Amino acid sequence: VIIGDKGRAQMRRALPEKIKRTATEVVSPGTFALSAALSAELMAAGADEYDGVCIIYNSFVNAAVYKQMYKLIKPFSGEGEEEPMMEYEFEPETKSEIMDDLYEFVLTSQLHHSFMDGAAAEQSSRMTAMENASKNAGEMIDSLTLQYNRARQARITTELIEIISGASALED
Repeated sequence: VIIGDKGRAQMRRALPEKIKRTATEVVSPGTFALSAALSAELMAAGADEYDGVCIIYNSFVNAAVYKQMYKLIKPFSGEGEEEPMMEYEFEPETKSEIMDDLYEFVLTSQLHHSFMDGAAAEQSSRMTAMENASKNAGEMIDSLTLQYNRARQARITTELIEIISGASALED
């Protein structure tokens, strides 16, 4: 499942046959309800039958930097000693249902975390871009003001030279 237009466009060029579902026009930042709906759809599509779900997203590092990160969320599985949550007692017929629900909750939480981290990276990037644009606009205003003042000063100097030349011509 691909969320967003940019991710879909990139994957369509690289691996179009691997795309199963896409979600576009998702409002940013994603809400927990959206994350829950997406994880429910993933579970309905059989996410617990795969080796894992890989989430690729932009992660906020600082105001100037964000990195592309990925998370691999694996379903709870195993037999014997490898069985998950052996410390806890479950009724035998409900353990698999509980594990599926828990996996869906973990998937929802990780999706929501990825949405929030991506939104923070996006806002930081926008803020940095606006700071740079404001700085560039200020520099352009300073440059244009200097250019205007030089042209004005040259015009005044020319007029003064003409006045002085005219006055000296009258004296002779």
